[in-house]
Amino acid sequence: MDEKVLALLEKMYIEMQEMKTGLKTEMQEMKTELRTEMQQGFVKLEHKIDENHKALYDGYKQSIEGINETREKLDKLTDKVDNQEIKLQVLRTVK
Repeated sequence: MDEKVLALLEKMYIEMQEMKTGLKTEMQEMKTELRTEMQQGFVKLEHKIDENHKALYDGYKQSIEGINETREKLDKLTDKVDNQEIKLQVLRTVK
């Protein structure tokens, strides 16, 4: 009887060791898969950030161009007003 119990215990021990090895293998596979998915996620995130950065830069560039155009127009208008004032002064002195 003792031999049967020992044989059964030995069989159970071997099965448990096989299960342990199988679980270790599965965990390693899951770690590898998770690591790969995380890397892909980071690549997607970097790509998205890069696109947003470019869009922000383009918006900034357009804003600066608009400000420069407005300054040029303002400078032209200021010159015209100055010229009109000079003409008015000349006309006033002539009268």
